[in-house]
Amino acid sequence: MSTKTSRRNLLKNAAAAAGAIGGAAVLTESAHAAAAPEAPQKKSYGPPPKNGEAPLFSSVISYGNLVFLAGVGAHFQGTIEEHTKHVLDELEKNLASAGSSMEKVLKVNVYLNDIKDWERMNTVYKGRWGKVPPVRTTVAPAGGIPGNSLVEIDLIAYI
Repeated sequence: MSTKTSRRNLLKNAAAAAGAIGGAAVLTESAHAAAAPEAPQKKSYGPPPKNGEAPLFSSVISYGNLVFLAGVGAHFQGTIEEHTKHVLDELEKNLASAGSSMEKVLKVNVYLNDIKDWERMNTVYKGRWGKVPPVRTTVAPAGGIPGNSLVEIDLIAYI
């Protein structure tokens, strides 16, 4: 009998090879699904609710590896420099409580009570963010900032 390879044998061998590869792909997909990371969870780092009531808002929330900080103001008499330093110090504490830092901040929003304070605020602001400062938006909202603060800052960082 001849040992010539027939078209029928070629097709049979090709089908068997394809089946083996397909089976390996199914195993790989199921192994990958088993190793897939958990879905991100929303976590609050603020104080617990008072008297069992739901808080109006959270001051620090993380989702996955992102952390969001609500606006922090300085509600005392002082200069724009004193207010800016206080706000940045509070933000730094909040970031640390969530496992982040000033160097990991990606986006900052600065709200000034008076846009004329922009340069003086910047003297305290610069240098607080590591080698690569975050992107920033600075505005002076009409009507000022609630609570008589000269500056309020919120931000987004990663953990």
